[in-house]
Amino acid sequence: MLLSYLKSLIYNSVAELRYMYMKNRILFFASLALIATCQSLSAQTVKGNDVEYTFQGERLRISFCTGKMFRVSKTASSSLPADEPWMVQRYAFPQVSFQVNNGTITTASLVIKVENNPWRITVSDSSGRVCYEETAAGVADSIYNEAVLGPDEHFFGLGERMDRMDQRGQRVHLNVELGRGSKPAVGGKDILRANYCPVPIAYSTRGYAIFFHTAQPNDWDMGWTHANRFAFSSHGGSNDYYFIYGPDISQMLKAYLTLTGSAPLMPKPAYGLHVGSYSGGTWKHEKEVSDTYVRNLISKLRAEQIPFDLLWLDSTWRNFTSLGNGGCSFEFQSLFKDPAGMISFAHKNHVAMFGLHIRSLLDNGLHNTLLTDARKKGYTIDDGESRAILDFFNPKAVEWWWKEAAGKVTRLGVDFFKTDVGSALRFKNATPEQQALHNLFPIAYAKAPYEHFAAMYNRRGFDHTREGWAGIQRYPFIWAGDWGSEWQWFEPVVRGGLNIGLSGVGNWSHCMGGFEQYSPYDTDLYVRWCQFGMFSPVAILFGMDHPRYHAPWTYGKEAERIFIKYDSLRYALLPYIYTSAWNMYQTGRPIMAPMLYDFFKDEQTYDMSDQYMFGPGMMVCPVTTKGALSRPVYFPGGNWADYWTGERISGRQYKSFLTPLDIMPIFIREGAVIPMQQPMQYVDERPADSLTLLVYPSAQSSYNLYEDDGTSTDYQHGHYATTLIESKLTAGEWQLVVHQPTGTFKPQPHFYRAEAFLNQKPALVTVNGQPTSQWTWDETRRLLSVDGDYNNEKTLTITAK
Repeated sequence: MLLSYLKSLIYNSVAELRYMYMKNRILFFASLALIATCQSLSAQTVKGNDVEYTFQGERLRISFCTGKMFRVSKTASSSLPADEPWMVQRYAFPQVSFQVNNGTITTASLVIKVENNPWRITVSDSSGRVCYEETAAGVADSIYNEAVLGPDEHFFGLGERMDRMDQRGQRVHLNVELGRGSKPAVGGKDILRANYCPVPIAYSTRGYAIFFHTAQPNDWDMGWTHANRFAFSSHGGSNDYYFIYGPDISQMLKAYLTLTGSAPLMPKPAYGLHVGSYSGGTWKHEKEVSDTYVRNLISKLRAEQIPFDLLWLDSTWRNFTSLGNGGCSFEFQSLFKDPAGMISFAHKNHVAMFGLHIRSLLDNGLHNTLLTDARKKGYTIDDGESRAILDFFNPKAVEWWWKEAAGKVTRLGVDFFKTDVGSALRFKNATPEQQALHNLFPIAYAKAPYEHFAAMYNRRGFDHTREGWAGIQRYPFIWAGDWGSEWQWFEPVVRGGLNIGLSGVGNWSHCMGGFEQYSPYDTDLYVRWCQFGMFSPVAILFGMDHPRYHAPWTYGKEAERIFIKYDSLRYALLPYIYTSAWNMYQTGRPIMAPMLYDFFKDEQTYDMSDQYMFGPGMMVCPVTTKGALSRPVYFPGGNWADYWTGERISGRQYKSFLTPLDIMPIFIREGAVIPMQQPMQYVDERPADSLTLLVYPSAQSSYNLYEDDGTSTDYQHGHYATTLIESKLTAGEWQLVVHQPTGTFKPQPHFYRAEAFLNQKPALVTVNGQPTSQWTWDETRRLLSVDGDYNNEKTLTITAK
């Protein structure tokens, strides 16, 4: 009877744990675990922040980064996973205080219980609540970890995913590729499964995150196979991951970025509008390009008073030879009569940065032998096929490329590259090691021009790229790739931006209006998508729709008017956007954050991808439904004000709003301070000598306005200024205090104007204690406007009673 019972118990346990793709391994461990649970851990070693256990030749190491974050390495051999330089930038941490008692490790925040045969950990918080409990693991043939999936547990992150926000109940494959499913009618990518930029980090609503430290293709089974289990696995590499405890998502994201690196500030003009151009001729129209087209485009944008700062030329600027349009010859077509003069013209017309589209595959030109030379030197990667991909992992190859290939155009005045097709490195019959290189390649590819342009111009690096992996945020920015201009793809692209920001890659963008257009033009889609685009971390206007190329004036006067309205609003918000970028560098908070970032306990926000926080104080609600005359908006906790009308809305409710074509709903969060400047045609067109502070007062709130030189990396060494702005609201009085700037950087002088959403018109307004008549009251919006009359060389106090 006992034997029958044990056999039944083993059978039932194995049935519960079996995976479709690793069932034999699970069977072995599940059976062995039941037989050997009484065997104790052996050989425990404590050295620095590391605690190591061994059992029957297998090893487990817990390496503490902080009392709330640690690395877990499991292996079936005597060696542990090596440190790598592409994903993780920091491995050394100060000594962490912890205690070890056999298989239990305790910090001030966590209790970690280690079990063997197979290696498993259980993590509890300081109150004893279990937040993470492993049930199975694999360390040899298949790399995996399985854990209990709580009945109320949800997961977010995993990179630029267009399919959904909440991944509970899903199965997700992470690998840099264009997707494995059927392709849509418009565009060549499987949008819902495309993995331009996967990031193997998942955040749990139980207050922890798992960063799977691998470049191997990996899978996340979030309750797809078993409703009460989740697992993360790979088919090669090491069982190596970081456990990060928050419990807030902001704390988890910040901790993750201490490992993989913060998103640096871009050059200030990069927060303005970017315009891409095919120079008059996209695919099948290559012979229509010219530098005259580019000059005329710049002149037309300026004549129409469309604010913009960056311009790049896409593929057709260069000669296509043996590899067709897939290779890069770094050679202008002969139809460009004067490339250097064209670039000089752009700079003289206030194009702050001029860029060129390139590819990772080298090609010979009509007048050079780049590919032949690179192969002879051994600077291309033997992928078993083209042997044309430059080895960006090799510093010597990169130096040669920068001098002999990139140098052919950078010396003309080019400021940046659009590093397209980072997914090109695909090995024939790839080994696990080669597959890892495939996923790391986009990082090496973006890093090379980013660092070389920075050194060339002695300023911040900058790169415009498509693919990535954990760590790509160090070489901004990512754009969402080539999605079709159809309504069905609009909201998924918004979702991709929210997921990737949550995954640490906050400098992100997309082609306004979609990229590939084969159907009739849809002006409403173009306008709605552009509205969202101006409230994205990076704003780019680009499409391959010959001969219009998404130019605003080709959609009619009304569409162009609305485009300029939102483009100008973005430029007015540059002080707010730039400060938000600084906050992202400091804390990891995405410029474009999903609602769950601020409202992690509110389940209504978990799958919300058509509204988001833009910076800490604005909620943006794109209209993603064709012909919508209105749209519902969900308001989480707290109070909100309609940016356009001033209507006040209390939190924890849904409410519908009218959405004529020129209105995208925007709401100001109670407690927010939004610094704004006068709209400009390009960044720093004129001094921002007057700033408007839009405030929705709460009982007490504060905001730090950030300023620096806009171009150098001095901010990384503490050379910047912040201005503390404090707002306080009591029963009968509102007070705003704008302190003098602090820091080693001296910002330009600017006067302040305050605009505040108040409940009633004040009887008295004072500035620095003196009554003033320089104020107005908008009864419709219940908005007080006050001219401060003091610049930032003095502390300013405005009081309304």
